[in-house]
Amino acid sequence: MEWIEILKAIILGIVQGITEWLPVSSTGHLILVEEMMKFRLSPTFVSTFFVVIQFGSILAVIVLFFKKLNPFDPRKKAYERRETLSIWFKIIVATVPAGVVGVLFEDAIEELLYNPITVALTLIIYGVAFIVIENFNKRARINSFQQLSYMTAIGIGLFQILALVPGTSRSGSTIIGAVLLGTSRYIAAEFSFFLAIPIMLGASVLKLMKAGLGFSSSEWIALGTGSLVAFVVSIFAIKFLMDYIKKHDFKVFGYYRIVLGIIVLGYFQFIAG
Repeated sequence: MEWIEILKAIILGIVQGITEWLPVSSTGHLILVEEMMKFRLSPTFVSTFFVVIQFGSILAVIVLFFKKLNPFDPRKKAYERRETLSIWFKIIVATVPAGVVGVLFEDAIEELLYNPITVALTLIIYGVAFIVIENFNKRARINSFQQLSYMTAIGIGLFQILALVPGTSRSGSTIIGAVLLGTSRYIAAEFSFFLAIPIMLGASVLKLMKAGLGFSSSEWIALGTGSLVAFVVSIFAIKFLMDYIKKHDFKVFGYYRIVLGIIVLGYFQFIAG
């Protein structure tokens, strides 16, 4: 395998690790970066790489929040275990809507919407949404997972369906949904992270099964390298975001999305086109 393909996997792993957790769309960024430095590997592998590389990011969430998400921690008291199990039940019910829609329409969505123009437009649209929502955002009424009801969790899960469109951002759509439904930014971000565990693990397994695991050794090396880099970078990205939102709102991400969307739209309409 040429070293250049590993380098591309490393770059895409860095992009994945940073953008998966910031509300700026990891899939959108991966599509755009890969458009500029095409993999010289099979189309089936490239399609699978975009999904399975997220596994590294998920491991970062599991590592960072293991204590909070582990209901079997012997150091936890009985009520703490019940609270942890309650978080998991809310994660599960919130995962169902996007999981069902994703399984039924994944191929159609990938065929019709995985392109730079869709990414550019959704970057701009949700960038505007972030700014508008933050301008009118009132004091949060949900500041803990104990206050997060199952109906609110399902509502956030419905917003996660929007993330099936590339450029939307899974974390972005769920954070917007959570804030609109009354959660604090901190709870919105944490719940968004937790929702990623089943939905992205499921997507990775499903994608690998559809691909048939028939990749070459070179492709497996690229996939492993990208996932490992995504894991390491995700650790820092998650810590950054959780520290950032303690003192700031999400408007900066809205402005970033709008500027990037305009640049992408201009590039692919007037230069690459």
